[in-house]
Amino acid sequence: MEARDPELKKELDATLNARKELGSEYESALVDSFLEKVEKQLDGTVERRVRRQLAEQQMAVARGARPKQSGDGGFGGRFAFAVVTLVLAIPLSAISVVNAGLPGLLVTWAGIVGVNAAVYASELLPWTHRRERKSEDRWED
Repeated sequence: MEARDPELKKELDATLNARKELGSEYESALVDSFLEKVEKQLDGTVERRVRRQLAEQQMAVARGARPKQSGDGGFGGRFAFAVVTLVLAIPLSAISVVNAGLPGLLVTWAGIVGVNAAVYASELLPWTHRRERKSEDRWED
């Protein structure tokens, strides 16, 4: 297996060598020290990615494009809706089976699938998207 970061690999090798030399009584301190270095590297990586994403959003805004928001109904919004409907499907399935048996369960799941399909399809329709109003669209009194 090839290490992604040669510096981190060196740190791991040094930690393992130090453990061999110092013995198991220092193992906890060595592991804590190594994990601290890994955490610092992860923090740096996350910070670079966040900065890059913010820079890309700022560039998009500067070019006049609307930045993608998390509430725009992208994958995250659809995934969250699907998870919520699946969680709600559990009690709905139990209620339908107790009251109507297998036909009730089939109708319940057809409804769940139908709602999910309708929500997904509505996001594809251009007239369902909310349009931001520009200042010239407003009426002046």
